Amino acid sequence: MTPVTFDTSVIIAYKVQSVPEHYLWSAVVLAELTSGAADDSIRKAHEATRQAAVQEEKLIVPTSEDWLLANRILFWLSQTRKKRAGGQVHPLKLGASQRMMMDALIAVSAKRAKTAVVTNDWDDYKAIQYYCEVKLVRGSDYFSARSKP
Repeated sequence: MTPVTFDTSVIIAYKVQSVPEHYLWSAVVLAELTSGAADDSIRKAHEATRQAAVQEEKLIVPTSEDWLLANRILFWLSQTRKKRAGGQVHPLKLGASQRMMMDALIAVSAKRAKTAVVTNDWDDYKAIQYYCEVKLVRGSDYFSARSKP
């Protein structure tokens, strides 16, 4: 069975409390969850989850090469946007490039770990997938299949 990892959007949308047996945590997702924690107890819970994932060897941590490929993907996406806009690039919404960088890191490191990414940010990940052949699963498909008897 192919291991899976959840994008941050899935964890938030589906209020994930437990993960499947063949699950690998993304260090990027845990960083996003930790930095956005509502209070100190939630932050500590995310840090405990990270520590457990390290101990169980179930943590995907981006390598230097992952960072390089993620940077290239963002460059290529930017060039594609520029071509489609006839050479003029309109500014992205605030934080959009940072979110895409995190998504690219998740995708690239998941591909290296031979892990499928379950996401609600389908369009963003499909754009990334053009340059990095990571396996993707829609959050709605994943969770509807798991709730069937």
